[in-house]
Amino acid sequence: MKYQQLENLEAGWKWTYLVKKWKEEEAITCHIDSSEAEAAIQSLLTIEHEPTKVIEWIDKHMSPALENKLKQAIRAKRKRHFNAEQVHTRKKSIDLDYRVWEKLAEKSQELGSTLSDTIEYLLSESNRTETVTKTVSDIRKDLSDLLD
Repeated sequence: MKYQQLENLEAGWKWTYLVKKWKEEEAITCHIDSSEAEAAIQSLLTIEHEPTKVIEWIDKHMSPALENKLKQAIRAKRKRHFNAEQVHTRKKSIDLDYRVWEKLAEKSQELGSTLSDTIEYLLSESNRTETVTKTVSDIRKDLSDLLD
């Protein structure tokens, strides 16, 4: 699915990504000389709120090894950004114990559905069972009252 590219917003994401990688001590510049690399990084740090300069910096100084990783990160960020705009495309995550995930995955395969669909199905079945149990209990109580 294609998402609209917003250059200014994405330049900010790129800047954040590069600074994060730099803080993780990854080589983000194409420069071999450490003084050149340090100068390039210092210039990057000063242009946080200047999208056009960030793009120029990337074209001029970014390490070619980071190019694909940056594109993938921005593509994922763009997808999350646009999906968050609509309720039906928002995603939430939950932590599951491995054994719980394993059972859920097994049930999903049985049903031929996604994990989310399986959870939804199991919850609705649980609610339905609860309703039926309550109804049966009420009928038993009414019968018991009638017989007494």
